Amino acid sequence: MSKVALVHYWLVGMRGGEKVLEVLCELFPDADVYTLVLDRENISDVINKHKIHTSFLQKIGGRKHYQKFLPLMPFALEAFDLTSYDLVISSEAGPAKAVVTRPDALHICYCHSPMRYIWDLYPQYYSKAGILSKLLMSIAAPILRQWDVTTSARVDHFVANSSYVAKRIEKYYRRHAAVIHPPVDVKRFSISEEVHDFYICAGQITPYKRLDIAVDAFSQMQLPLIVIGRGVTPELRRNAASNVKFIEDANDALLEYYFARCRALVFPGLEDFGIIPLEVMASGRPVVAYQAGGALETVIDGVTGLHFKEQTVESLIQAVRLMEERHSMFDASQIRQHALSFDREIFFHSISEYIERKIVEHHEGKSSF
Repeated sequence: MSKVALVHYWLVGMRGGEKVLEVLCELFPDADVYTLVLDRENISDVINKHKIHTSFLQKIGGRKHYQKFLPLMPFALEAFDLTSYDLVISSEAGPAKAVVTRPDALHICYCHSPMRYIWDLYPQYYSKAGILSKLLMSIAAPILRQWDVTTSARVDHFVANSSYVAKRIEKYYRRHAAVIHPPVDVKRFSISEEVHDFYICAGQITPYKRLDIAVDAFSQMQLPLIVIGRGVTPELRRNAASNVKFIEDANDALLEYYFARCRALVFPGLEDFGIIPLEVMASGRPVVAYQAGGALETVIDGVTGLHFKEQTVESLIQAVRLMEERHSMFDASQIRQHALSFDREIFFHSISEYIERKIVEHHEGKSSF
């Protein structure tokens, strides 16, 4: 394999998907990067060092309003010329896997999630849309779903970031996916001797993360909750009692402070994987998590946190009250040790070994004809 292309849906910040791309950039230092839209100021130096190709969406305002251009993304992706590349690795959460490669090229897709806004989360996005948006969504979504399924055939091998996502790949695309958990920079975090009685929620605030459940539960219990993340809605603020605080602009140092000193993280959403619980566990603190999705693979009930069975205020209250009784029983060192099994270096070695194995198989397959 001589020439490598890395395809990522959009590069406008450094979240979980971009952390995976960053490792791939380190693994393939000479690779070219293709993305629908790019904001260089908000991505890491590791990625910025690579030659980055953007789509026509970059020229028509896509950098600032990329989500509004979803119906045009199929055309933008398929316009990329990847004919000179022997190995293409796509990073999929927004559309990326649909790129057209040479017939003899190897295409591996690392899938963070099939596009949730056209699949399992479509009803939630639709219910909150305006009249015109609902009309456009009802027209575009069926077409995008058909395109999404059809283009899954362009991928030679899928890798999922969790068993939960692997099952969704099987359901929507009828394709098998290997599971390699994404990188977590656990060594950045440390255990603190100073622990307080407040709980935290953290991360980008979107409807599917169900922070409304946490706010309602803690408002009823009158226990201190700090919600850290952008996107707090007026409704969320209205429903919050005085014991619930919001921090919308938190830098890394502030996050590390709260992660290490909270009684526990509250994680009420159904996530594909969930990086933040592992960052909190790397700080030695337990997690109260909804018993579904990626949390089943990261939070060990009774050891690194507690699960609650139903995505309801009542179920969460029951779990938090149990945490209030048992918080002193959790071992910070044991919790951190568990988080270390998801370290960035482990991902680097796992994904590199997988790719090398598939390259060998690909060569052997071609030589057999």
